[in-house]
Amino acid sequence: MIQNCLASPQRPCKMGIFLLLLIIISCFTRISANPSAQSFYDEKVLRNDSDSIKKASNDYGNIVHEIPSAVLFPSSVKEISCLVRSSNERSPPFTVAARGRGHSVRGQAMARGGVVVDMTALNKTRSRIRVSGKESSGFYADVGAEQLWIDVLRATLKRGLAPVSWTNYLYLSVGGTLSNAGISGQTFQRGPQINNVLELDVITGKGEFITCSRERKAKLFFAVLGGLGQFGIITRARIILEKAPTRVKWVRLIYSNFSIFTTDQEHLISSNSPDYVLGFLIIDENTTNQWRSSFSSPSRQSDIDALLKKQGILYSIELVKYYDNRTTSTIDKDFETLLKELNYNPEFIFRTDTSLFDFLHRIGDLDSPTGPLDSHPWLNLFIPKSRISDFNAGVLATLLPKLNESSTILFYPFNRKKWDDRMSAVIPEEDVFYTLGLLHSSSPNAYQIYDEFNSQVLGFCKRAGIKVKQYLPNYKSQGDWIQHFGPKWPTFRQRKATFDPKFILSPGQGIFNSA
Repeated sequence: MIQNCLASPQRPCKMGIFLLLLIIISCFTRISANPSAQSFYDEKVLRNDSDSIKKASNDYGNIVHEIPSAVLFPSSVKEISCLVRSSNERSPPFTVAARGRGHSVRGQAMARGGVVVDMTALNKTRSRIRVSGKESSGFYADVGAEQLWIDVLRATLKRGLAPVSWTNYLYLSVGGTLSNAGISGQTFQRGPQINNVLELDVITGKGEFITCSRERKAKLFFAVLGGLGQFGIITRARIILEKAPTRVKWVRLIYSNFSIFTTDQEHLISSNSPDYVLGFLIIDENTTNQWRSSFSSPSRQSDIDALLKKQGILYSIELVKYYDNRTTSTIDKDFETLLKELNYNPEFIFRTDTSLFDFLHRIGDLDSPTGPLDSHPWLNLFIPKSRISDFNAGVLATLLPKLNESSTILFYPFNRKKWDDRMSAVIPEEDVFYTLGLLHSSSPNAYQIYDEFNSQVLGFCKRAGIKVKQYLPNYKSQGDWIQHFGPKWPTFRQRKATFDPKFILSPGQGIFNSA
């Protein structure tokens, strides 16, 4: 009965829930210092009410909907370990997926017929952010995986410190970004967020609680970072901190030529001068109009609109340099020297000077929609530098104008040397590669238009022999996953056999088991 119940994709099974409750209550009775199975049930640590199930069956993408049998709201890390151990004791085991803020876009944090762990429940009683260290040996923050990066920023700035690598949007969970990579305009210089972690607490697919680092249990450490949740559930991360700058000089530069746009970006990331470099496409005149409220902007906005209408696409580099009281007297000169090295359109430059917090928090909180939920059929790619001209000709200059829909489109480069190849994340082989973010948004019944466009993009890359890698990957078959991981696949498969041999964790990725 339990096998049929837990495998059902249609709805939670009452018998499956009953048996799961017996298993987990039994487990908690064994580990609790003051055991009370009834109080465990009363506290509703494990739920299958309609609201809990509905939330766990959706994500930011609002495209994939997989129904779990139950949702665990843990009050302690030990309860998560207990859940995974309980699954290991069953034949067959039930699947388990950790969910942070639910920002996956293709059901990656879902568990059809299994149990979703709502990691945010760990933050209900106290904040799990602790700043430690000293100047001689370095500062760090021990952070619960359920914590949001915005809360890490606030907590560390109180001590005059901050992490060095960020995502562009801060209302993401620490565990979520570390399971992928965590990228933004600082990545070219500081590496992705996974490169700026000293230590992890992880619950493996066997239910074992393990502390790991580069020196201790290193195989697990490197597996989990960028590992798409396949080898363990991160419960704590020790994040590198440095003294925080207080202010930023921030500009947005306009380009009308793709080659000049990318050449300038590559020049910038070869230097240690800028602190943040991000490129994106402008395909809607409202884009630059919206900047005017935050930036000192060109007076001739109509000229930008006319140029955009003439060309169809413009390009922008977002460039930032940090400073504080020690460098106030030199920042203007240093920044102007940097700008003189670039070939942007000098008539169209948007400038501002703001606090570090306001810059990092520039997107704000988008997680509280007032109306119906949109769908987000995103596609994120890593593209080898040697093929970006071909990609531009075949996709940005040809396919994109046919889409005839507005989207946020990011396009900016990274340095491969800032990534650690021992980690599970997959990137192109070249020394410099670009990330493309097609951040589409649509009504729930119209996302297919963008999915078709995404398929055309991938189809063009395949026909042209452009060896792209998906970031936040989504594939339909194990063969596609094997091709994605390339030479890393044997290691990835061996890590799965070592740390999650029963294929319990993160079934929504569809790597070793179907979602």
